[in-house]
Amino acid sequence: MAFDRRTFLKTTATAALAAAFAPHVRAADAKPLRVGLIGTGWYGKVDLLRLIQVSPVEVVSLCDPDQKQVSLAADIVAGRQASKKKPRTYGDYRKMLAEKDLDVCLIGTPDHWHALTAIAAMEAGCDLYLQKPISVDVMEGRAILDTARKLNRTVQIGTQRRSTPHLIDAINQVIKPGLLGRVGHVDICCYYHMRANGNYPVHAVPDYFDYEMWTGPAPMRPFDGPPDNYAGLPHLRWWRTFMEYGNGIVGDMCVHMLDTARWMLDLGWPKRISSNGGIFVQKDGKSNISDTQSARFEFDEPYPLTVSWEHRTWGSAPDPDYPWAVFIYGEKGTLKASVGKYEFFPVGKGGKVEKTPTMTGKNIVELDKYPEDEDTQARGGDRDASSAVRGQMRNWLAAREHRADPVKGRPVADVEQGHISTASSILANLSMAVGGRTLTWDPATHTTNDAEANKLLKREYRAGYKHPSA
Repeated sequence: MAFDRRTFLKTTATAALAAAFAPHVRAADAKPLRVGLIGTGWYGKVDLLRLIQVSPVEVVSLCDPDQKQVSLAADIVAGRQASKKKPRTYGDYRKMLAEKDLDVCLIGTPDHWHALTAIAAMEAGCDLYLQKPISVDVMEGRAILDTARKLNRTVQIGTQRRSTPHLIDAINQVIKPGLLGRVGHVDICCYYHMRANGNYPVHAVPDYFDYEMWTGPAPMRPFDGPPDNYAGLPHLRWWRTFMEYGNGIVGDMCVHMLDTARWMLDLGWPKRISSNGGIFVQKDGKSNISDTQSARFEFDEPYPLTVSWEHRTWGSAPDPDYPWAVFIYGEKGTLKASVGKYEFFPVGKGGKVEKTPTMTGKNIVELDKYPEDEDTQARGGDRDASSAVRGQMRNWLAAREHRADPVKGRPVADVEQGHISTASSILANLSMAVGGRTLTWDPATHTTNDAEANKLLKREYRAGYKHPSA
């Protein structure tokens, strides 16, 4: 059976590619959208500044428990938005949302805060741009999805590979024409040395930082981490090395590539998930996320397919050109795809894959149009992903204006798609937590066949915070 991508019956990748670069046009008499951002760290600013580039919005509110960080963000925004006005700043998102004067809200907090802030923002009347992964546990994600549907909010997730021009081109040029033939397996991977590790001492909490607010529903860890030079404070990057706040490399990087594979091949929920791994090499230090992990996602619909994940935060990548990537294997060829490029290698004579690709595509960098994309010093830039983030923003804004339409009203990275990719990645970690047993997933009931794993679908919140599925 040749590959059949049903999604293109509704909305084609050609249209998606055009939308990624088309300017967002609102009615001439429409007032600028009023925007707020919760979480003003690196990617919070990346998302917000790309939004400013594509639409005449007015950023009115910024929130972060770090006074230095939110003040820096306010200065940057004032220099970028047309009005030159400096946004109001808050340390508590509840006070910001209580103003009820926002049309849209972006959320770039650490993962452990995604669920409560997302739901509160939607309840305050906002459409939402929510960074991935949408949740730390599976039931948080379901609560976010249920709230979005109940309140009819347009929610775009920051899985911006779905708006990456060269990957859309790969769908148009390779997948959609059937050049792969029958697809039976996909490899996804990350070999970046991105696992923070060390035995840093406990610091005094600085007076400009509300550590209680930052911790929120997560367990209260000692305030440790790299020295306070404001380039590596504990809450700026160190948090990703602890399972208390997220789901390790699987929750951070697998969710992107699993989502990419699902999008490119029109896959829904996996039926079975299994995973093994642990801390095998980087045993020194406080980090408790895995440094080595494999996961297997088995799909039955719309056709049998397996997706295998592998990460190592040490050693070298098997394919140095694709250290964080998707490899799609078809009977007629192999498609390699990453943030930077794609290549299609057809099967030649004797069933051997050709060494030279017949089709290629590279990432589009638009520094000529947007030189500010290079602004990594202020942690407000991500040059290589900027065109994709702009496309994601344009798609989100267009979907807002068609929310009554069952097709056009759902953005390309709709909250349901974000929930599937996030929950699937979390289930891989749960499989590893129960000894690598294969979990059979029932999306209708949101349960597995494993009683021990089911107890882990919802995490305990710290005293004073209520889980949204409670």
